[in-house]
Amino acid sequence: MGDRVHGWRKLAGVTWGSPKDPQFYGELDVDATELLAHVDRLRARSDTRVTITHLIGKAVAHGLREVPQFAVRLTGGHARPRTSLDIFFIIAAGAQAELNGVKVEHVDRKSTVDVAREVARRAEGIERGADTAFDRGKTLLAKLPRPVLRTALRGAAWLTSDLNLDLSRFGMPRQAFGSAMVTSVGMWGVARGFSPLASYYRVPLLVLVGAVTDRPVVRDGAVTVRPVLTLTATVDHRYADGSHAARLADAVRRYCADPAAFEPLENVTG
Repeated sequence: MGDRVHGWRKLAGVTWGSPKDPQFYGELDVDATELLAHVDRLRARSDTRVTITHLIGKAVAHGLREVPQFAVRLTGGHARPRTSLDIFFIIAAGAQAELNGVKVEHVDRKSTVDVAREVARRAEGIERGADTAFDRGKTLLAKLPRPVLRTALRGAAWLTSDLNLDLSRFGMPRQAFGSAMVTSVGMWGVARGFSPLASYYRVPLLVLVGAVTDRPVVRDGAVTVRPVLTLTATVDHRYADGSHAARLADAVRRYCADPAAFEPLENVTG
């Protein structure tokens, strides 16, 4: 017979049940030199406030295209390919800086300037109360008591993601959270952070963009100071495993090394 569990382990055992969470986590440090240079070039050419976060949204979309195991939606025990690679940018909007979000469709096909302009336009609409994509749904959900809200969220996810229905007239757009989610903690000066994936998101990963900081790195056998960006990802194991995540990280790293090479030839300068 084994030893009886005592103390904190006993408390932990009665506090939490068996693990049911499919999430795993990873982080990636990238040299941000080319990212920063590309941001400066795009801002100068287009008079648009392009940010590192917009570039990482493009990088994630590139990764999804390179690793199609991530570019799927799960329903009925099947992995069905997505018809477009859409990125959901989590933003802080409004007087209270409340977290909200903007889904940009076909990010892999658009220039970074186009992505940045769309996010900015939609964010302004949210602040004015003119962006109705989620307003109806948020108003309805805000009125529901907590037990009912939990069921409503699951039902909405099942209808709009699993069944792929477009219920926008009820404030529940199809595939509301896109193919993946991206948000920034760097805007608050945080270099590294992690975030959970809610079950109703129905996406394979959530990427957090940290602050770029100068750090010592080794180049050609010598220590030098470079601007380094840390990306962290929360991944749903039901979509892919570690080998797929490693391939996606490699695709993101290659994008970050030369982001200009991945811009569409048209509309780069806007």
